[in-house]
Amino acid sequence: MRKTGSRLTVFFEEPFWVGICEREFEGRYEVCKITFGAEPKDYEIYDFILKNYDRLRFSPSLEASSMTERRINPKRLRREIHRHLQNTGVGTKAQHALKLQQEQVKSERKSHSREQREAEKERQFELRQEKRKEKHRGH
Repeated sequence: MRKTGSRLTVFFEEPFWVGICEREFEGRYEVCKITFGAEPKDYEIYDFILKNYDRLRFSPSLEASSMTERRINPKRLRREIHRHLQNTGVGTKAQHALKLQQEQVKSERKSHSREQREAEKERQFELRQEKRKEKHRGH
């Protein structure tokens, strides 16, 4: 039986507070980056997730290695939290998934702007042709 899980990590990434929401569902791993701005309180994060979870744009899914859920000694957990706070970065798996999402959005934007540019060129060409025909009609 596969487990479903999600995790939200909030950290300070100059100049904003950022949250990385990771989820594992049916053996697939997805990640989403949330920019909070000012330091969010716990209840603000909870409220944000409740109201906006369905609108979050997760990265394309990757094959997931199972998220481990086991009891950790509180002292060890505290040391790990301290170590994570000293380390200013996100796990490489999350970074990779976010990079894939960024590239996907970039390619969509690029194709959309290319279509707009071509449509504008076509419109300008039609206007020039029409103007040319108008000049010939007068004679």
